[in-house]
Amino acid sequence: MSRTTPTCSLNEPLIFERSAAGKAAFQLPLLDVEDMPVEEILNPKYLRDEISGFPEVSEVELIQHYTRMSTWNYHIDLGMYPLGSCTMKYNPKINERVARIPDIAGTHPLQRDESSQGNLEILFRLQVCLQELTGMSHVSLQPAGGAQGEMTGILMIRSYHLDRNRPRKYVLIPDSAHGTNPASATIAGYDVISIPSDAQGRISVDALAEQMTEDVACLMLTNPNTLGIFEEKITEIAEIVHGKGGLIYMDGANFNALMGYARPGDMGIDVLHLNLHKTFSTPHGGGGPGSGPVACQDTLEPYLPIPRIEEQDGRYLLNQEKPMSVGRVHAFHGNFGMIVRALCYILTCGKKGLKELSETAVLNANYIRHRLKGHYDLPFDTPTLHEVIFSDKIQATKGIKTLDIAKRLIDYGFHPPTIYFPLIVHGALMIEPAESVGRDELDSFIEAMIAISREAEEEPEKILNAPQSARLTRLDETQAARSPILRWRPPGEDN
Repeated sequence: MSRTTPTCSLNEPLIFERSAAGKAAFQLPLLDVEDMPVEEILNPKYLRDEISGFPEVSEVELIQHYTRMSTWNYHIDLGMYPLGSCTMKYNPKINERVARIPDIAGTHPLQRDESSQGNLEILFRLQVCLQELTGMSHVSLQPAGGAQGEMTGILMIRSYHLDRNRPRKYVLIPDSAHGTNPASATIAGYDVISIPSDAQGRISVDALAEQMTEDVACLMLTNPNTLGIFEEKITEIAEIVHGKGGLIYMDGANFNALMGYARPGDMGIDVLHLNLHKTFSTPHGGGGPGSGPVACQDTLEPYLPIPRIEEQDGRYLLNQEKPMSVGRVHAFHGNFGMIVRALCYILTCGKKGLKELSETAVLNANYIRHRLKGHYDLPFDTPTLHEVIFSDKIQATKGIKTLDIAKRLIDYGFHPPTIYFPLIVHGALMIEPAESVGRDELDSFIEAMIAISREAEEEPEKILNAPQSARLTRLDETQAARSPILRWRPPGEDN
């Protein structure tokens, strides 16, 4: 039986709307000093004129208000996030506790190396772990997220070619790539050439061979790609690119599908980034926090960001003496809390556990694929790994589109999957259950999707009017994005 949202769903007013003169959530002793207007204490420019005073409410009203609002937020401790290419999984609480140990969380980044040996060892040990997992020779933990990791990798490639007096002009990017790939290449000063996918959803090797010239700096490849499909011809692809003096950058955002089974360094990859906040346990979503380490082969090592974390005679230091480096890409040494969580996750899971995580991620995605095949269109019937892409082609014959399906899922108590991406699939529904979702919840999600498919045939109005059990129904999302109302106005005033 699929889950449903609670039937009692109060539309909580603003705390100012609950306010009434004379209410108080606390009592303080009478002042034994002269009362002073706030304007004499604070600079008037810091006071908000549009709000006269603070809301006056009782303690119980205050607690109920914020507690009720806290229940509105859908979060990973409440249910699954089937967002594709985002790896929105549950992360063990032990990683949070370790990252909050006072001697770890409270270390100042400007402390000298001598008094930061424990933290530097954490950084160094994570580098070693990532080198082993990826099969690459060197790692920098500086980039603060995947997009910055991409840009760092492309800047390293640009420096590599400049040092050989061949700056080159182009970067090749498959049409199934993550959207940040073209942006990173453009910021680095390259023109982008798109490479089409073949009928199986993989990069067209023939098109790649045709476009790969000595003016191409690199190929940016996501593997497995955004369709969840592994690029089986990766070694042939590497030979084509390297044969013309180019390099291969790999977007490692989907690395949770490969751990323990395949190493990019063994495939001919020259540089890649990893998303610690996806694969290795950091609460992900809402814009951060993130961490996007870059790993590379020996050929690109001189260009890694500085400082480099190194071990010498049993002690750890930050080496600034790298004259060919692209420089700093982040203040200090990366997002340290994310690094601590990632190392804790890796050491807790161990080799066997990390391999099982990949197995489970792939199994969960293929279980959904198998159960929903036939109920939803499968545009690429190629075996997938950690995520699966459906489309609204079947439901569209009844006037039901991808957005309608996503909205109806809310009525069944589930967060919708990624929609309308990747762009090469019209009406895409991109589902990634990740490895932390159990069989019971997978079944509930699948049953909800099947029920929606059935409704599209028999009761399409239920879907077109969805969500029906949420506090708000359909919003004009375009208008909200273009003209957001960011300030509260008292009732009766125009917004």
